[in-house]
Amino acid sequence: MQTRRHFHRLALAGLALPAALPVRAQGRGLVLGQSVPLTGPAAQLGLQMQLGARAYFDAVNAAGGVGGLPVVLKTLDDGYDPARCKANTEKFIHDEVFALFGYVGTPTSLAALPLATAARVPFIAPLTGAEALREPFNRLVFHIRASYDDETELIIKQLTQLDLKKIAVFHQNDAYGQAGLKGVRRALDRRGLQPLAVATVERNSVDVAAALKALLPAQPEAIVQISAYKSCAAFIREARRAGWGGQFYNVSFVGTQALADELGKDAAGVVVSQVMPSPFGTAAGLVSDYQQALHRFDAKAEPNYTSMEGYLAARVVVDGLRRLGGRPTREGLVAALETLSGYESRGYRLQFSPSRHVGASFVELTMLTGDGKVRR
Repeated sequence: MQTRRHFHRLALAGLALPAALPVRAQGRGLVLGQSVPLTGPAAQLGLQMQLGARAYFDAVNAAGGVGGLPVVLKTLDDGYDPARCKANTEKFIHDEVFALFGYVGTPTSLAALPLATAARVPFIAPLTGAEALREPFNRLVFHIRASYDDETELIIKQLTQLDLKKIAVFHQNDAYGQAGLKGVRRALDRRGLQPLAVATVERNSVDVAAALKALLPAQPEAIVQISAYKSCAAFIREARRAGWGGQFYNVSFVGTQALADELGKDAAGVVVSQVMPSPFGTAAGLVSDYQQALHRFDAKAEPNYTSMEGYLAARVVVDGLRRLGGRPTREGLVAALETLSGYESRGYRLQFSPSRHVGASFVELTMLTGDGKVRR
């Protein structure tokens, strides 16, 4: 398996990208295509990812853009549906966008990736921690966040350190849920354990009745959730009503603020792993820059982890674009991002290279409170 993976890595890394792909964007700006859910049960993830990115791009454009060209974010709604995401991606490629940026979700990103690869379009900063987007290595893909394996390792480490070993998994029945489940299984296996019970929920559904019947009778001490905020909130509410008093852990994709908003006072004690710096408080550097940009763009917007990720993703793309000389090309952007070795974006460290496109492995745990706050 390692030999086969290594072969695929070398094969994809060795794909020669054309020196200058024809991109009409130069005449009207550097256009980035983004497919995210703007409607449906995962809408807050897409809306907030878009918001954070637009806050930064707006500031850049107000200062003259990049090399005199504005950075244009063109966003299409996919409703967290892989088929719609694929159609959106086909449109972006037909329209010759400069790069694909800030997609949201594992199943949607996986639907887009073959199209991006075939068209040699950079695919930058998807909001997903799935290993399937990281392995085998693809020179066109860049990640600014830790993987679900990193997140679930920290979750299981904390649970077992608390001597909680009866651990169940509630996961979305798709590539995202499977990626998280695999991470949990790997982390438990390292400790000689296995999930006590496993149950699923369909994507874009809040029908959790079957999952409750499968998990609660097993009497787990903790349940790790790998799903979006609507279904996770529905499960938590119903489990609490049924009298279950164990601990809930979620990975970052759940959407921390969206989950807290859905649960209200029922959010108290729910743990969420994070892959971005805390967007709250009065910290200097990146967080302060983000808060100021967000306020200038939308004075009513409240900081949260998802828009923080969109903001950071936009900073990374712009820093790559600023390293381009002469006529901007997609190959030039890929090569420029690969030079961000030991790169620090105002306190958040990323490390890219020609053989490393996963820039960070930072993870920490936070806890929700009953009044909608996030405690580190």
